[in-house]
Amino acid sequence: MDTQHPFALLTPDAVLDAVESLGYLSDARILTLNSYENRVFQVGIESAQPLIAKFYRPGRWTDEAILEEHRFSLELAEREIPVIPPMQIDGRSLFEHAGFRFSLFRRFGGRAPEFDDPDQFLMLGRLLGRLHAVGAMSPFQHRPALTPQTFGRDSIALLERVDCVPDNLKPAYFSVARDLLDRVEAIVSDVPFDPIRLHGDLHLGNLLLRDDLLYMVDLDDCRSGPAMQDLWMMLSGERDQRQAQLSELVDGYNEFHDFDPRQLPLIEPLRSLRLVHYSAWLASRWDDPAFPMHFPWFASERYWADQVLTLREQRAALDEPPLRLF
Repeated sequence: MDTQHPFALLTPDAVLDAVESLGYLSDARILTLNSYENRVFQVGIESAQPLIAKFYRPGRWTDEAILEEHRFSLELAEREIPVIPPMQIDGRSLFEHAGFRFSLFRRFGGRAPEFDDPDQFLMLGRLLGRLHAVGAMSPFQHRPALTPQTFGRDSIALLERVDCVPDNLKPAYFSVARDLLDRVEAIVSDVPFDPIRLHGDLHLGNLLLRDDLLYMVDLDDCRSGPAMQDLWMMLSGERDQRQAQLSELVDGYNEFHDFDPRQLPLIEPLRSLRLVHYSAWLASRWDDPAFPMHFPWFASERYWADQVLTLREQRAALDEPPLRLF
């Protein structure tokens, strides 16, 4: 039986042919960019700036879900919110070649922000306030929602199904994971919020600083959920540090959209869901040769023993008082 991963068929020639099928003439230079979920390449173009070609992982999203992501990006860009939307060619942004769906983006340089002073958190807060002001205008129809079920229970079920946890650690891992999710569900059920359209995966790697302006990139994980999902990953350090960072974020956020302080208790539940979901994501992608190559520690007993300890610590964090605004 042929167990070759679909991306094995995405050869350099296939990448060049896909780009040239849209009327561009490549100079045959290809640079593979850092991406695990999809495959992303910088493709040289004759007498023009290189283009970025993004090839979507087969079977992950429907066409409707990808196009909804594109429309969200374009809607943000039209409102002059700094994002990098897909290029439109003859009114289309999603294309197909040799069985692969792909999009093109203009090359955009910048550097990773460091967030080493309060003003940078204020700048990020303004960006997120603008993002959520637009995100709250209408709902997604085809993108998934971030919930304790989709990120938590479904993740646990997948980990059980693929049988990747070492036998001697299964009782400890699944026991603490289920206890964690029980507490997460109890907290989330007590927090009133209206789900909005989110970036969904906003960490430092998805932000670029250019000309003193922050840009968001890679909306591939955009989905519906609580606004706090796009804020909590920016908070780090000891509690007093996170408290100060949050204060600056919210000050900037409130200039463009009203922050709901009732969502503060969601910070640790959302962190909990991400921990479980990340392990499930790695397990679900293990048939892709890129994953064992770049994440070899996932198959080790050490990883799962560390996860048991991490989830126990996270369970204790759920019982701590949430951060506050003053």
